[in-house]
Amino acid sequence: MTELSDLKSTLRNDLQDAIRAQDKVRSATLRMVLTAVSNEEVSGKEARVLSDEDVLKVVTKEAKKRREAAEAYTGAGRHELADVELAELAVLEGYLPRQLDDAALDELAAAAVAETGASSMTQMGQVMKVLQPKVAGQAEGGRVAAAVRRALGA
Repeated sequence: MTELSDLKSTLRNDLQDAIRAQDKVRSATLRMVLTAVSNEEVSGKEARVLSDEDVLKVVTKEAKKRREAAEAYTGAGRHELADVELAELAVLEGYLPRQLDDAALDELAAAAVAETGASSMTQMGQVMKVLQPKVAGQAEGGRVAAAVRRALGA
């Protein structure tokens, strides 16, 4: 493992800056995401260096965890814990590409349906295979699947 990806280097540099600034939330969040990246690098049979795309997937996964935890805490009336999760989510969102709105996602889904010639829900997998690379990091899988369902008329 020699060279760091640009995004991983950015995360490490931002962590150092957050520590210097004594920004506890930002430094804890960046430590957590860098640990998740390191865990991903050593998972599997061989250790590897993650590409920027792979690091982005880890950041996206961690952001999704924070979003879901915040929703769960809010639903349970634990607003102070939800606020912590939302603060961490805000830090992570700074490293994610801008999220697609529903209209843009629906437009991309309709184009993917047209491209594959899909006409029923049984072909949803084919449409998802075409659409996922186009929206990588810009929309969660559940939103993408919902857009494909709408495009297929289900």
